[in-house]
Amino acid sequence: MPSQPTEITFRAVLLAIVLAVILAAANAYLGLKVGLTISASIPAAILSMGILRFFKNSSILENTIVQTGASAGEAVVAGMAFMLPALIILHYWQHFDYWQTVFIALTGGTLGVLFSIPLRRVLLADETLRFPEGTAIGQVLKISEDTKGNLKELVQGGALGAIIALFQGGFQIIADNAHVWFKAENKFIYGFTFGFEPALLAAGYIVGIGVALSTLLGVVIGWVIGVPIFSYLHPLAAHTDANSLAMSIWQSDIRPIGVGTMLVGGLWTMVLLIKPIIKGIHSSFVSLKTVKKSGYASLPKHERDIPIHYTLALLAVFLIPLGFILFNFISHPALGLDLHLQIITLVIGILFILITGFFFSSLSGYFAGLIGSSQSPISGVSLSVLLLASLVLLGLFHWAPGFTGDTKHLLEGEGLAIIIGALVSSSCAITNDTIQDLKAGQIVGATPWKQQLILIVGVIVSALVLAPTLDLLFNAYGIGGISPPGRHMDPSQMLAAPQAALMASLVAGAFNHNLPWGLISIGFLVAIGCILVDRFLQPRGMRLPVLAVGIGIYLPLDTSSALIFGGLASYFVERTLRKQHPNQTEESADKPARQRGLTLACGLVAGACLMGVVLAIPFTLAQSKDVLRLMPANLTTLASILGVLSTLGVLAWIYKTVCQKVN
Repeated sequence: MPSQPTEITFRAVLLAIVLAVILAAANAYLGLKVGLTISASIPAAILSMGILRFFKNSSILENTIVQTGASAGEAVVAGMAFMLPALIILHYWQHFDYWQTVFIALTGGTLGVLFSIPLRRVLLADETLRFPEGTAIGQVLKISEDTKGNLKELVQGGALGAIIALFQGGFQIIADNAHVWFKAENKFIYGFTFGFEPALLAAGYIVGIGVALSTLLGVVIGWVIGVPIFSYLHPLAAHTDANSLAMSIWQSDIRPIGVGTMLVGGLWTMVLLIKPIIKGIHSSFVSLKTVKKSGYASLPKHERDIPIHYTLALLAVFLIPLGFILFNFISHPALGLDLHLQIITLVIGILFILITGFFFSSLSGYFAGLIGSSQSPISGVSLSVLLLASLVLLGLFHWAPGFTGDTKHLLEGEGLAIIIGALVSSSCAITNDTIQDLKAGQIVGATPWKQQLILIVGVIVSALVLAPTLDLLFNAYGIGGISPPGRHMDPSQMLAAPQAALMASLVAGAFNHNLPWGLISIGFLVAIGCILVDRFLQPRGMRLPVLAVGIGIYLPLDTSSALIFGGLASYFVERTLRKQHPNQTEESADKPARQRGLTLACGLVAGACLMGVVLAIPFTLAQSKDVLRLMPANLTTLASILGVLSTLGVLAWIYKTVCQKVN
């Protein structure tokens, strides 16, 4: 009997650590510069394959370990770089304290890994979740080992995705979006924004028409109906163009509706997941009994998670640093709490992090399965967490005689809310990433506990490098209009940190009692309506995922529209395949053709994401995203036309590749 290939090796762990450091640093800059991070799983997988080919006896399982550990760098950054800089913007911190940042990132990230262990059984068994990026990673790894697979489509898709991403994000010859917005008699605005990014088109193709149509409903509610109505209710600025007005209205009026929709939708989704989660946890204990009775080898390889009793023991251990972090902020004299209230706040804070952490981590894992990690609204999850944390703390402080509500006390309360939010947000980001990595591991036959172990290693390494990276960027560029102590910098040249600025604005609004509850409540009503429609459609074989509707409202329109176009392409492909194979079921009709389409889409995602990481290098060195720009500013219309043509070309190529009849 042939021996199983080794998964965890010294070279795999070392390579995972090096890539985690590089990807964490690159994404920290992008997160602060433009408010987004690049999913690192696919670039890490491709880099790993390229490097390990120089070693003898390297295996697909080693590549999986490298990719899994390296991707933790991006995930830790996604959770922390959107939240902690808000402390700088609020003037709560003067710099990024090294050990506080390390402990927060390490504790929150490890909690995310531990939360994902029982969730793995639940989410990977859900057939409605396609895991577009996890599937792409798995297919890339499989085809790299089996050259008899659809290597042609993978290479072609990867090359096309990389070239288009280079011409879009680097040379800026091809636009990655085009907006068409108009003012109607200076009373209201209307229009649309089209997205052309190949990775989003391919992700939409993978998730399919169901999610695309639900997202389209969110787009209609938020952009087609919402933006014109809110523009009519507010006086239009005479000298502001329609596109800038649309973006401003989306940021101030539409996004809160999306947050409300996702809050209720998340609660409902969690209700639906409670039974499977309990079943998954129960099966973990059943597996533990099997191990005690028959040995660990008696479990199937794909069911070997970190044992549940070890998971609970680790969780108990991490309550110590969690309590230490919180008490360090709660006991600050400026907060004005007596010892009795400090202990109550500490206990409630720990319970809040554990309960909401698991709740929102479950949703983040669900998002990874629904639309992929890159498109998951982690910032929306973070906003929801921060909102709840602020409300809980305000309720507690209402009973604290020492908390008078003056500027000093409010600032301390806002800082504590952000610390709690950062701990939960980092756990959500890690779970979002971990679930897709475990999906890729499922495809290639990896052992879950080994992936979970290397994820913890990746979290530790990323936490150690995150603090100096953030402090270096702050001292070099300034963040969100705030200069380092003792220096004065031009705000227009600083890192804008848009997501952190949004977090700071939300928590300040909560503590000053001026949150847009009317808009958030509209989101509540939208979610309730979607849930009722979904319950009506479900017996008829159709679904309306409420979270997908919330995503359509919350995400930028260029992101949503590209996902929708990809989903529509998958519908036309499926319809053509059914016509070509009228006597077969939808699932069995021409599986090789379906595999060609999936592989091509995976290649597009992989190539575009890898190019995004490559472009981060010159952007960081030059401190500008325009360093490679070739298209003159006065030819943006031509770039938009090329964007439309490139999108039509990509979708037509997918259709032709899948639907061609191969003899």
